[in-house]
Amino acid sequence: MSIVFVPKKLRGKAKINQETIQRLLDENDQLIRCITEYMQKGRAVECVQYQQILHRNIVYLATIADASPDDTPPLTNCSSSDASTAAPTGRPDPP
Repeated sequence: MSIVFVPKKLRGKAKINQETIQRLLDENDQLIRCITEYMQKGRAVECVQYQQILHRNIVYLATIADASPDDTPPLTNCSSSDASTAAPTGRPDPP
């Protein structure tokens, strides 16, 4: 069962730390592997429950990220060759 499933009385009281986030990321990795395996076997119907849990986890992680203060300073020392490939946030575009 996903760690995101928290009883209503405990919601908002859980401490969010790096360990919790890592557990969710590890769980998402396993969910993606299960979904991929089922899809390769042509068992798409069985994937739905895992896709729903994965979606819930991703939304939860996004909510945590949105609520967290942005502690990373923007990159200011880009060379001229890096500047053309940098995203507006200063981070390179994903491949």
